Amino acid sequence: MTQSFEEDCADLIGTEEKKGMSRRDLLKFAASIGIPMALVPGMTRKALAADGQEVVLCNWGGVALEVFEKAFAEPYAAQGGKMVIDGSGPGTGKILNMVMANNVTWDIVDSGIVGLTQLGPQGALEEIDYSIVDKSKVIPEFAYDYGVVNYMFSSVLAWDSEKVEGTPTLADFFDVEKYPGRRLLRKDAQAMLELTLLADGVAIEDLYPLDVERALAKLATIKDDLLFWGSGSESQSLLREGECVMGMIWNTRANVLGKETDGRIKYTFEGGLLQPGLWAVPKGNPAGKQTAMEAIASMQAPEGQVMVLEAMGNGPANPAASDLVPEELAASNPASAENVAVQARISADWYAEYYADAMQEYLDFITS
Repeated sequence: MTQSFEEDCADLIGTEEKKGMSRRDLLKFAASIGIPMALVPGMTRKALAADGQEVVLCNWGGVALEVFEKAFAEPYAAQGGKMVIDGSGPGTGKILNMVMANNVTWDIVDSGIVGLTQLGPQGALEEIDYSIVDKSKVIPEFAYDYGVVNYMFSSVLAWDSEKVEGTPTLADFFDVEKYPGRRLLRKDAQAMLELTLLADGVAIEDLYPLDVERALAKLATIKDDLLFWGSGSESQSLLREGECVMGMIWNTRANVLGKETDGRIKYTFEGGLLQPGLWAVPKGNPAGKQTAMEAIASMQAPEGQVMVLEAMGNGPANPAASDLVPEELAASNPASAENVAVQARISADWYAEYYADAMQEYLDFITS
């Protein structure tokens, strides 16, 4: 019988355990290679409590493991708490399965608009306690019932400056005569519909409710010139290698591309879409709701959020962080006052009601 990935992960962890590695080090080792904490032998609620692991925060791994450790876990420890960063990826399905099985191993998850709108109505998330979490430390419209903004990012227009002169507009993205070449879009309706409608002349203040049919009709005018990316690394590769002359991608990837290409790949926040990453708390989390809320409140400190900006390009959620942002990073901060002013802001209310249908229509467009 073929061994599954999960079984192989358990074998790998078991090998390290036999070497005498402590539970704490096993957990760190598992997170470093992307193995879910639930697969670490004996890593149950009881074991976690015995090892002193009080709050487990799950993010998406990679560089975020080290960054979150320094930005959030270490300051929390200085306040007397204990936080473990699990980088196995808090997928929506994973969270829902944990809650339904009454086997939740995460206390806080790094989620987003879609996760929030899918999990909240199903009773899989705790309501954010704003008597503990400070609403004054976030943009009010990104403080939701079942999640609160932890950092901000943007979907932006990026381009190859060797093939595109000056600073193109969103309208130029659709002008293949002026700028010949492939265009790059995400394999997800989120942000792609918004940027398309802005390119078609819809004003920021009139963006929602999204006119999906209008957006798809606009995209159809250049369908033969479109490529679609499924991961941030893929979007980065396609632009870096010259497969596309323009792309609608995340600002974090655009930042990296600019450095990788010595400024050949450029981008603008003008006409971008500002989006929040969100802290959410799975229902039945081991540490308890209050402890999770207190940990979230501790992560509202601007100093840690600026560290995340410096390392990952994600904008601080706390407006007070603006005074701490290094001058050389101000232009690339999606949450700076100047950049926020030229972007639209995503609507969670719209996505809660219409995302499933809009996503299906978008995928049908891609595959038709």
